[in-house]
Amino acid sequence: MIVERSMNDDFLSNTYVVADEIGGHAVMIDAGGPVEPLIELLDRGQLTLTHVLLTHHHHDHISDLEAVLARHPGTPVLIHPLERERVPGATGTMEPGAVIESGALTIEPLHTPGHTAGMLSLLVNGTDVFTGDTLFKGSVGGVRAPGHTTYEDLRSSIMDKLLKLPAHTRIHPGHTDPTTVADELEHNAFVRIWRGVDPEGSAPCTALGEPATLILLGDDYDGGHKAWVRWPDGADDIVPGSQVH
Repeated sequence: MIVERSMNDDFLSNTYVVADEIGGHAVMIDAGGPVEPLIELLDRGQLTLTHVLLTHHHHDHISDLEAVLARHPGTPVLIHPLERERVPGATGTMEPGAVIESGALTIEPLHTPGHTAGMLSLLVNGTDVFTGDTLFKGSVGGVRAPGHTTYEDLRSSIMDKLLKLPAHTRIHPGHTDPTTVADELEHNAFVRIWRGVDPEGSAPCTALGEPATLILLGDDYDGGHKAWVRWPDGADDIVPGSQVH
């Protein structure tokens, strides 16, 4: 299997081409660009692009979709049914658990809500999972972006789905660097607390202008921080670290 990545310098978002072999079949996962290096890869490798598969609808993951379709017109563009209306270029939907085939690739969509209601992670050939904005190297997705659901959804998506995959499974996030299930179980600060390895914090703070308890000020993919806070009513939340004081 061939996996190539292009990262947007502004958004730090990843677009991937995944192919079975040179001269074979490929899919593109997300389309935040720049897509030109990946289109050149498709041409150079004589690869047939069979699908564009979108993890979710946010602009930083679809901003170059028109450029892809200009070069590969008619390519099916699939997304979760909850998000299709948010992406004008989408042509169809992916249902969780319904396998997509592209040559020798088998792609299983996993519903991993939290960051958005229709967030999909894509498990390819059982060895590599593309996690969109649910799980990053050393961090997790937020639940404050447009179309988000809940902290509970995000935690369940990570702990009950993604990190239940085999330890050697390679993780390709929607932003910045790859990792593995084993590495996130061992080193991700959010996951370590969820596993009961490390204790929760208890410091009072102000989050989004409101009083809260700071459970964890963790790393984020962009070099900043992401915060897990608990509101006075006991509800948990994941918010930008810059909004916590």
